[in-house]
Amino acid sequence: MIYVTRRAEFSAAHFYHNPNLSPEENRRIFGKCNNPHGHGHNYTLEVTVAGEVDPTTGMVLDLKDLKKILEQEVLQVMDHRFLNKEVPAFATAIPTTENIAIEIWKLLAPKLSFGTLHRIRLYETPDLFVDYYGE
Repeated sequence: MIYVTRRAEFSAAHFYHNPNLSPEENRRIFGKCNNPHGHGHNYTLEVTVAGEVDPTTGMVLDLKDLKKILEQEVLQVMDHRFLNKEVPAFATAIPTTENIAIEIWKLLAPKLSFGTLHRIRLYETPDLFVDYYGE
């Protein structure tokens, strides 16, 4: 088994808010991240696909194909967006780094016609990242 990883970057704004909590509880739990005007991050996304090397091509996948899927399914949806207001999944889910990684998995997994989606790694800052390996 070979693991191939492609990296992409995007920027997005969000805020943390749980409508089931009082305004005071939201402020206590989420602090400055509860600001309804939001704040932004520059994210680094790593998508890892697992598979066997095709003896004809010598590759698990054509990286151009993975790049195209990433651009269509993730970057066009999330780059320079206010996640809470512009990405339907975050109308009901708090756009934490964890939930963003899960949503990216959901967007990509059904679109891959090569290999198997193995891991989503999403960096919110250089020293904070989330690994998601599917359900």
